Amino acid sequence: MRPLQHLFGIADMDREQIEYLLNLGESFIDINRRPLKKAPTLRGKTIINLFFENSTRTRTSFELAGKRLSADVINISASTSATKKGESLLDTGQTLAAMQPHVLVIRHSVSGACEFLADYLGHTSIVNAGDGAHEHPTQILTDLLTLRCAGGYIGKTVTIVGDIAHSRVARSHLLAARLMGYQVRLVAPKTLMPAEVERFGCEVFHEFDDAIPGSDILYMLRMQTERLTDNCSFPSVREYHEAYGLNRKRLQAAAEGCLVMHPGPMNRGVEIATDVADSARALILNQVEHGVAIRMAVLTALCGGQQHLGRPGPSKKMTMEAMHVQGSLL
Repeated sequence: MRPLQHLFGIADMDREQIEYLLNLGESFIDINRRPLKKAPTLRGKTIINLFFENSTRTRTSFELAGKRLSADVINISASTSATKKGESLLDTGQTLAAMQPHVLVIRHSVSGACEFLADYLGHTSIVNAGDGAHEHPTQILTDLLTLRCAGGYIGKTVTIVGDIAHSRVARSHLLAARLMGYQVRLVAPKTLMPAEVERFGCEVFHEFDDAIPGSDILYMLRMQTERLTDNCSFPSVREYHEAYGLNRKRLQAAAEGCLVMHPGPMNRGVEIATDVADSARALILNQVEHGVAIRMAVLTALCGGQQHLGRPGPSKKMTMEAMHVQGSLL
């Protein structure tokens, strides 16, 4: 395998590369549980977290990952970046790259933003921390590590429920499932299900109760309540919870030992009931813990040049003209 330069998405990875990062991530779990949570691995390296979307978990875990590896970490949010003054994403990226950071972690509302910038930022490595409705690779690596630690994912059925149409987490799971040997079921109202999603080899359900039997993992997506009001299917949060919310009764109808996951933040009483979220079956806090370990693994691989992921094809690229449009990226 070649040295890792960027991490754009699961679509650019093979099974060996994923397992390498999972193994590396698992080795960092113990470091994060020690009284002194520090390793000298990235001493002298600089990491910039550039977030154009709000994200408590992802941003904090990247910051902790860098600092626990002894890197210098800088955080920049959209509200304090020069894009608020009219600067384009490309100019912002090139300005930061000129300061010679080793890694630029980017979260952006436009799909393909990371791949676009990679062509113009020289030797700076880029990590996709979530781009539009495209991918969220470190979240899926986190989920796989969590499932591995909880008994494994091979041969299991993961049922993902909620706003599939706008979910980069769901898309990344569909791509990972084919590589890693597990099955995915998607559950959503028709208004929140992408067209022709079956081409990914998944099962599609519009009734939650029909998808529950045989599910080994129930993966609940956060429902943005404004989308409930925007579509005619669910005029109220209560009606959505009755149709698609995970409660104790539904959990008992799943496969024996079924586990519960959620990428956060949770809307208790909307997509998940409190007694389920706080139950022994829930791996939600495990996901949070393992998210730091996985991001430590990704930063180590990038800065150490230990393994490499291929570049995406032209179909994923954005045009320079599109990225230069000012004021349209936030």
